[in-house]
Amino acid sequence: MACGGLAVVLRVRDRDAPVTQEGIIFRVYGYDHPPTACVCDVEYAPETIYRSSNPRAIRDGLPILYYKFYGDEGLRFVMGNYPQYTFFHEPLQRRMVGVREGQLSEVRRPDHRFQLFFSEEPDRMIDAAINLAETVMEVSSLGYSDFGVFGSLLHDFYNEYFSDIDFVIYGRRNLLDLVDALGYLYEEDGLLTNEFAQPNSAFLNKNWRFRNYSLKEYLFYEMRKMIYAVYDSPELGRRVKVEFEPVKDWSEIKNEYDPKSRITYKGWVRVEATVAEDEDSYFTPAIYYLEDVEVIRGVKADDIVRAVTYVEEFRMMARKGDRVIIEGMLEEVQTPKKSFHQVTLSYMPGDKYYDQVLKPVKPPSIE
Repeated sequence: MACGGLAVVLRVRDRDAPVTQEGIIFRVYGYDHPPTACVCDVEYAPETIYRSSNPRAIRDGLPILYYKFYGDEGLRFVMGNYPQYTFFHEPLQRRMVGVREGQLSEVRRPDHRFQLFFSEEPDRMIDAAINLAETVMEVSSLGYSDFGVFGSLLHDFYNEYFSDIDFVIYGRRNLLDLVDALGYLYEEDGLLTNEFAQPNSAFLNKNWRFRNYSLKEYLFYEMRKMIYAVYDSPELGRRVKVEFEPVKDWSEIKNEYDPKSRITYKGWVRVEATVAEDEDSYFTPAIYYLEDVEVIRGVKADDIVRAVTYVEEFRMMARKGDRVIIEGMLEEVQTPKKSFHQVTLSYMPGDKYYDQVLKPVKPPSIE
């Protein structure tokens, strides 16, 4: 995969972080990009060009303040002030946020940043991250090169008293190994627990808005994913939320972007189907290949072959052989070689977002 036309020099994947000359920090989104741009989310901007009144947005670990974007704030900020960080997406026939060659001061990579921990002057936060990673390595086949860090650890504006530890784990096989290791550590380690095994009152009192996916179901499936933890850190003297984010290994990436392809919205649909393949359900976007598809409501199509979800709640939700219910946007995909339909779950303005769902028809018993 290439970004900005530099196939060898500038190679990016999900969770890599391009930074512009103004200091705007983007996050590469997924794996399908044109040869001259990378599809991105906008994550942070420095106080020199942006201010937020949201107290949660402040990142103060550096000499200059940064502010995090929430919801569609980053999209609106770029569209209104820096439209040069957009490009025309041929298959979707609309403009999207992205960056090109010549617009970047650097690209921050989670795996490179993690390796730098071992050559820098350590502090308590870095010690906690290293010790936790090494604890996982001791009970798995994972090595140092399989880890990365994102969020505040990647950008060096972490706070030892408040910040989380956000890891990247590269590759399908490593993710499955990680899940097994975490299952063991949750039972045996004592310092590491599943974040959703005993949810706190903040979760239980959450203003839940999904209409086809209950809060009880959400808590159960987030627990089953295993990748969200709490670390009772002796290094920091506090409990730290930990996330292990799955990202594809370079050998697993197949760039599907084709300027001659077209993706056309056909209408809203609710289907029931069987998951035929789930290997790409761990990543962003999560892809579930389907068989025995039955349209329950909405636009009819007899060649719905997959569901694609950019909604994090529905990643790692179902497994091969599961019968699932899916509600979202029906899209027709036309490539130079074939055409088919897919159901896509994604960000959209308005309340319709909360009608989306992808879950097993008959979930395991939820206590």
